[in-house]
Amino acid sequence: MADAGGNTASNTDTLKTSDVYKTLTNLPERFNDPSMLKGYEKKPPHPVYQTTSSTYGGTAPSVHTMPNQFHGRGNKFTSHLAAAGNYEYHGLNTELDKSPV
Repeated sequence: MADAGGNTASNTDTLKTSDVYKTLTNLPERFNDPSMLKGYEKKPPHPVYQTTSSTYGGTAPSVHTMPNQFHGRGNKFTSHLAAAGNYEYHGLNTELDKSPV
């Protein structure tokens, strides 16, 4: 992929998803730049505990595996719960008090 100056991107860490694919304008930066995601260093897994899921999950994301759309959800439900407060039981307590001795 060549930029306006004619330079080609040789390092995939600097390549952004929007450079390769058509993305939405409100795409968060964490989806547009795969190099922001950390924790994919390679260490040899123990052969007994190696699974296909850990093989797939241990692969660092690239611009081809990053999402090119993001549709965030509102916080209406959480805001309502925060305003209402925690549940409090107002019934009759019939449990015997425990002696601290």
